[in-house]
Amino acid sequence: MPIPPLVEPAPSIPDDERLRAARQIRLPEIGDAGQRRLANAKVCVIGAGGLGSPVLLYLASAGVGVVGIVDDDDVDTSNLQRQIVFGVDDVGRPKATVAAERVRTLSPRTQVIEHRLRLTADNAAELFAPYDLVIDGSDSFDTRYAVADACAEVGLPLVWGSVLRFDAQATVFWSAPPAGAPITLRDVFPAPPPAGEVPNCAEAGVLGALCGQLGGILVTEAVKLICGVGEPLLNRMLVLDALGARIDEVPIGPAAAGAQIGRVRVDDSETITRATLLDVRNTDEVARGSLPGAQHVPLDEVLADAASVPVGEVTVVYCQLGPRSRAAAHALAAQHPDTDVRVLLGGYAAWAERSTL
Repeated sequence: MPIPPLVEPAPSIPDDERLRAARQIRLPEIGDAGQRRLANAKVCVIGAGGLGSPVLLYLASAGVGVVGIVDDDDVDTSNLQRQIVFGVDDVGRPKATVAAERVRTLSPRTQVIEHRLRLTADNAAELFAPYDLVIDGSDSFDTRYAVADACAEVGLPLVWGSVLRFDAQATVFWSAPPAGAPITLRDVFPAPPPAGEVPNCAEAGVLGALCGQLGGILVTEAVKLICGVGEPLLNRMLVLDALGARIDEVPIGPAAAGAQIGRVRVDDSETITRATLLDVRNTDEVARGSLPGAQHVPLDEVLADAASVPVGEVTVVYCQLGPRSRAAAHALAAQHPDTDVRVLLGGYAAWAERSTL
């Protein structure tokens, strides 16, 4: 389904940039307006590793105006097999710094912002605030879920990819798309797998060229979203099998993740009044306000031991906007099959807004 352009075009682009991007501007779907949208775009890239390396290079070559790089690691010799933004002489240097230097050589007019920090659930939303779009090339489940939850909370599109061994996946998660059904990481994967259940690249290995292939796909999706062209990977996931030389498409969506979870609107006072209310936000969020009578059990605790969470005949779960409550609701429904588990549409933010009217 086509969507409107994510970014307004810049008033103009310099002649040297127009010459550099001439072959891209010749594409009717991009054209002058699309190139000016790219010049006005702000994209945050999580990780400068196997996926982040090609992503950063292709964002720069596309002429994206602002590129943020989030990485707190240093270059290691074992990175060079797949992390093509680095060379032998870069070993020991900060990845974000080296990657930023490389981006500037490809696109001198691109503003590069180094975020040499470890992204967490506490700092993600604030870090993403200036950006139009996030591309996740991280390789840990903690980071992936922190990124996805923050994007879902603030409504940013998240271009998401994963690669291991000879297999890769790509999709777009967006909690507030201008068209089509919203979809988040937790709709598809409600919780990270238990520690040690899924090996990482260091344990299982990864084909370096596949990282480049997937990185190109991720940037293509970002360009499509920024310019409003083509059909983005919303509600569908590409699955790449490098050994079999196959690319398949799998439909994804909230309904596919579990239709047994009901929904409650903020004006459904009868249901809210008689239900057990469960607030799964963080402690600092609860301190700023909550629904009267709600129990507070943070999402991590719900996912760790949903069976011990007290529920009622009807239990309404809420977070700030909605993504975390859906993950909690799925976990509770699995452990409490006799309970009518529902989520509060729009979360606490919608309830608070209505309460102030």
